[in-house]
Amino acid sequence: MRLVIADTSPVNYLILIGHIELLPRLFERIVVPSSVQAELANLGGPLEVRNWIASPPTWLEIHSTSELGDVAMQGLESLDEGETAAIVLAEVLHADLLLIDERDGFRAAQKRGLRVTGTLGVLDLAAERGMIHFAEAIRELEQTNFRRPATLLNALLKKYSEHCP
Repeated sequence: MRLVIADTSPVNYLILIGHIELLPRLFERIVVPSSVQAELANLGGPLEVRNWIASPPTWLEIHSTSELGDVAMQGLESLDEGETAAIVLAEVLHADLLLIDERDGFRAAQKRGLRVTGTLGVLDLAAERGMIHFAEAIRELEQTNFRRPATLLNALLKKYSEHCP
């Protein structure tokens, strides 16, 4: 996939579990809206995440969304600023994929015809390509406050337990 737009949560959790480098290995271009940059830099967030976004890697593109306007954001009023901006930016830039974890944002993006996955989807793709050991990445993720549907996680864990002797 060429162009990926990321919301705050997937970037946050990939940093926390030490797998943020998967993004440039899996995708050609990774873009975050400036509002996602601001959320990652929030003083209430983890220091590791704040330090990372304070000096972002060269592969991360940060786009201003101030010029997108209110019309593009209609129907997204219930979402937070980062989610809204990520969805609208994915539409405007014709992204190949949107990374977003929050259920309401995920569903809103799908309704708009966007291809969507979250943190677990990134880890699944990386595991399929032999870049990570899925169960180990999940153990790291469980040390954070990451929330996920148990049925999805169990299906993915089963998928990888069947691939491993």
